[in-house]
Amino acid sequence: MNNEELNNGLPENYEELKKAAGRSADWRARLEAVEELGRFNHKQIIDILNRLMVSDPVYTVQEAAYEKLKAFGEEVTVPSKNKAELFRGISKIVLRIKKSLPRDHSYEEFKEKLKKMRIDVYDAYEGEKGENFDAWLQKLWASSTK
Repeated sequence: MNNEELNNGLPENYEELKKAAGRSADWRARLEAVEELGRFNHKQIIDILNRLMVSDPVYTVQEAAYEKLKAFGEEVTVPSKNKAELFRGISKIVLRIKKSLPRDHSYEEFKEKLKKMRIDVYDAYEGEKGENFDAWLQKLWASSTK
C-alpha cells in the first residue's frame, strides 16, 4: 500500500484529531474528536473509535464512538454503562489529596488540588457524573477521613 492509498479518506487535520482523541485529561476534546473523526470511514479512524468505545473512562465518549462505528456498518456491541469505579482506588486518591491539605481546608480547596494533582481523575469523573459531579465529589470528600 503506498502513501496515497494510506492517506485516502483521512481528514486534513487527522494528526490533530488523533492527539485530541488521546487526551486523557480532556473528555470534551475526545468527544469532539469522535464527532469529527466519525465523518470519515477509514481503517485508521475505525481503530481509534474502537479504542475509545472500549476503553475511554467517560461513557459519553464511549457511546459516541459506538454510534459512529455503528453508522459505518461495523459490528459493535453497546458499551456497558455500569462501572464500579473509573479509577481503581478513588477513595485512596481522595484521602491522599485531603491529607496533603491543612486540616481546616474547604471543599473548594480540595477540589482545586484534585484538579491540579490528578486532572485525569477529575476530568473523567466530571465527564461521567455530569451535573451530579460536584455533589458526588463533595460527598466523597466529606466521607473521606484523615
